[in-house]
Amino acid sequence: MAQTTDKEIIKQLTKSLKGGKAFSPLQKTLENIPANKRGEVPKNLPYSLWQLVEHIRISQWDILDFSRNPHYKEMSWPEDYWPKEAAPKNDASWNKSVKKIFDDQAAFIALLETPGCDLYTPFSWGKGQNLLREAMLIATHTAYHSGEIIVVRRLLGIWEK
Repeated sequence: MAQTTDKEIIKQLTKSLKGGKAFSPLQKTLENIPANKRGEVPKNLPYSLWQLVEHIRISQWDILDFSRNPHYKEMSWPEDYWPKEAAPKNDASWNKSVKKIFDDQAAFIALLETPGCDLYTPFSWGKGQNLLREAMLIATHTAYHSGEIIVVRRLLGIWEK
């Protein structure tokens, strides 16, 4: 069996971060959402599409910040990770949040691709976390909530296969 190199692991992590194999890529999941549906909370669910998008953005930013910042300040769970407002203020707020998700995703991938990147050594400011774990955390967290976005879109009648 061939030995897996860090380069191959980083390639696979990047694919997982971008999605599209076992789950819909977030880019596709967020396409063509009408502005009037972004703040709608379906019956028997606790959140809107906006709240899910903002939660993904906030959580990913927090993981990115933690992964590269020795002076990281821990946020409060759950209040700092979920927006209180069901809807974005306007289209610009929605677009800014979505753009930030993909900008931060690119920043995390750049962190992985930094020459000499160490995937395995725990961060000195953490509690055993390392870059490999944080990459997998972003990928699985985003995949989980992407699935929820699809369910909400189906309940709102705005998901096409």
